[in-house]
This record gives sequence, C-alpha cells and structure tokens, in this order.
Amino acid sequence: MLLKTIKYELEKPEGILETDLDIDTDINTAYRVFLFNDDHHTFEEVINQLIKAINCSFEKARTFAFEVHVKGKAIVFSGNMQSCLKVSSILEEIALHTQIVG
Repeated sequence: MLLKTIKYELEKPEGILETDLDIDTDINTAYRVFLFNDDHHTFEEVINQLIKAINCSFEKARTFAFEVHVKGKAIVFSGNMQSCLKVSSILEEIALHTQIVG
C-alpha cells in the first residue's frame, strides 16, 4: 500500500504545532461491496445477479443470498474501487441495494 506523508500546521493557543499525518492515497486500497436485503427480489433473481456480478458459483451466490436474507446485509465482494463500482452497478441493474465501503 502506498502512503503519502502530508505536513500540516495546526494552530493552538500556545503556538503552531507541526504534525505528520499518514494519508492513504492508493486507489487500489481494498473496498467492500455490501448487498442489502429487500422484499422485492426472489432468491433466484439475487443468485443470478450475484453470479453475473462477481462471477461465482451457484453455491457461493446462494450462500451470499441466504446471508443477506438472514442478516439483512452481506459483504459480497472486496477489491479496488473500480472493481467494486463495476460489481455494484451490475447488482443495481435489477434495483438491488448496495453500498461500497472503504
């Protein structure tokens, strides 16, 4: 992971304090796609869309769909932001609710 150190100045009553901060500037940092439960889609619809979005087996998609149903949400994919956006957009093609978290 690439880290870039940025110097900044923070004014305090007693003067100026210089501090180093590590800020993650690597676009390949792992992000996660959450899929949320709803009352509008069948298990079959969700499973088929998961297979399409993350290129997984029927069994893995069924496991994710069941976890979403029972827990209300599940992490169905991890990767860089670009990959997560692609997965999320495929899931949302049928109006599934997703969220990308970094």
